[in-house]
Amino acid sequence: MSILDHLTLNVSDYGRSKGFYEAALATLGVKVLTEYQGFCGFGITKPDFWLAGGPSSYQTAEQLSPITPVHLAFAAESREAVDAFYAAAIEAGGVDRGEPGARGEYHEHYYGAYVLDFDGHNIEAVCHLAPAE
Repeated sequence: MSILDHLTLNVSDYGRSKGFYEAALATLGVKVLTEYQGFCGFGITKPDFWLAGGPSSYQTAEQLSPITPVHLAFAAESREAVDAFYAAAIEAGGVDRGEPGARGEYHEHYYGAYVLDFDGHNIEAVCHLAPAE
């Protein structure tokens, strides 16, 4: 069981960001499962990752603060999926923050790729499995 049920990421341009995440996350089997009033929920079986553009039910336009970039890592089932995520994210307008590769400083089998989205969020795809023989 995961310690998180879901996460919402605030973005400055909802439509542009939604397109970016649709392209990048499709490579990991993740898609938009629900959408309403400037929110969309991505997931595989339930919406675990949400995008929010503009004021929400708990925040008015006057209460909005500048977006503070975060680091968010998505699980990948293979190193090839990490590679595909990176290529799709770059094609969709993301900025390279670290090409796909082994990151032995984290652990022996860590394989990840990093891309900045349009708001500076550091988005990663990571696989923890040993390379296929």
